[in-house]
Amino acid sequence: MTSIQEKFFALLRIALSSSDEGLSVFPVCGEEDWLELQDIATKQGLLGVAFAGISRMPAEKRPPLGLLHQWAGEAELIRGHNALLNREAARLTDVFVAQGRKTAILKGPANARLYPDPYNRQGGDIDIWVSGGRESVVRMLDDFGMPYDKELGLFESGHHLHLKNGSHGLDVEIHFKPSSGIINPFANRRLQCYLDGEIAKSVLAPEGFYVPPTTFALVMQLAHIQRHFWGRGIGLRQLTDYFVLLLHSTQEERGEVAVRLGRLGLARTCGALMWLLGHVFGLDSSRMLCKPDKWRGKWMLNDVISGGNFGFHSAREQSRLLLRRIRKRWRSIQLFAFDPLEAFWNEFYYCIWIFRSLPLRIKLRRLSLKGLRR
Repeated sequence: MTSIQEKFFALLRIALSSSDEGLSVFPVCGEEDWLELQDIATKQGLLGVAFAGISRMPAEKRPPLGLLHQWAGEAELIRGHNALLNREAARLTDVFVAQGRKTAILKGPANARLYPDPYNRQGGDIDIWVSGGRESVVRMLDDFGMPYDKELGLFESGHHLHLKNGSHGLDVEIHFKPSSGIINPFANRRLQCYLDGEIAKSVLAPEGFYVPPTTFALVMQLAHIQRHFWGRGIGLRQLTDYFVLLLHSTQEERGEVAVRLGRLGLARTCGALMWLLGHVFGLDSSRMLCKPDKWRGKWMLNDVISGGNFGFHSAREQSRLLLRRIRKRWRSIQLFAFDPLEAFWNEFYYCIWIFRSLPLRIKLRRLSLKGLRR
């Protein structure tokens, strides 16, 4: 890790800690360092959280005044966006509950409410699970006149649909399954069965929407991290969510999840993640789900740092089509050492996806479907 990356990790620890221990050892930084820290925070989707750390610092350790005001303005926009996400999540909950459906907000606003300041988390879209299964949810959306992406939605995803023209321009995903799961089909079957049982225990939060139990969140979000790590990439924002989630979990909840990691196909990723959370955030070993795996953890951390939020800033994602394909396949080959079974199934389903998507590519006259929805 470079010096500037270590400073960013220290800034995150200050933001998420209730103690002042980190403040005394955080160095005085020049404007160039602060600009680099702001760039990292932007790429990782952590501007609001990082600013929370800055807000706790004495004046002599803060960024130059101009940069501080700019950062404060961006943090204020994040706070407003979070308030909007909460209102829309509560509104959608009311709409679907009125139809006799069970619902739960996955990640996003459900995670934000666990932060020291819930409005500092940089929000994205709204993921809401609605009971009834795929066909029933699709019929309901059609009956409501809620437009969703029919061209790609049912073809591309086996677990959710993207609403079009969401309220206030927000992106909304309606989940008819609680998770996209993992790639290994045998472990994924066990994973989905467990999540189906846990999400039924969701409870109403003060914000006006239902949230799933911590056991569900620990398993589902670990699977989410694993799925994106094997796909485009994962960023520090999702790992920060998991750190905060672990801080709010009980020993009993962690124990229940820990004994299931192997059968659910999550053990290797969990070991890497526990090392990473210990290195970046200082997570205490008593709160870890399993023994930290330094070798895989370093591998994951390098990918997180180079790729940024969901891997959008990685060299492979910035490449032209052919080079991007080559780089992704090379990365997938390298990942055989990380988890052989997941790597095998990743390549297997990639080949299936290529053949299944050919008719749609021909229809749309596009070689790549990247960014089509945006």
